[in-house]
Amino acid sequence: MLIDLVKKSRSCRKFDESVHYTKETLAQLIETVRFAPSSINLQPLKYRLVFKKEETDCVFPLTKWAGLIKNEKLPPDGHRPTAYILICHDTTIHPSPEIFLKDVGICAQTIMLAAAEKEIGGCMIGSFEKEAIKKELRLPENLIPMLLLALGKSEDSVLLTDAADGNVAYSRENGKQTVPKRTAEELILY
Repeated sequence: MLIDLVKKSRSCRKFDESVHYTKETLAQLIETVRFAPSSINLQPLKYRLVFKKEETDCVFPLTKWAGLIKNEKLPPDGHRPTAYILICHDTTIHPSPEIFLKDVGICAQTIMLAAAEKEIGGCMIGSFEKEAIKKELRLPENLIPMLLLALGKSEDSVLLTDAADGNVAYSRENGKQTVPKRTAEELILY
């Protein structure tokens, strides 16, 4: 069921570095997302696949992870993602990326669900050095980095709980991540 796939698609911050993905595997994720809805059906998003070790090694130091977790280095040494998908906006299709932010969200979630279905863990990263990554990956001027998806074989343990007293701050203790979610009763307006 879809709900099980959504629950499985959690932000992973610890990966098995011995498991690598091919261009073909990542391209299958893009094959899924190309059918996602797009504002005005313009489809201005492009996807840079990053799977070669020399490229993943360049991308990783340009990322920031889990801002709420202060007591643990994430990902831990030796447990980095082994692939990334950089979602970019193509200004030759439309000059204003802000209009298509919802497209970025739709596509990112679609990719993450497709990845979860293939037993690939991931984390959406909005906090990264966009210009530096653009330079490292030699992207043309018309592509604007919007969101980075870190991918790999998950070694993370995530527990979903109901939020208590409105506290939705995620936490990590002894390598286990707890993610409080608001209840359906709290979300539904009547």
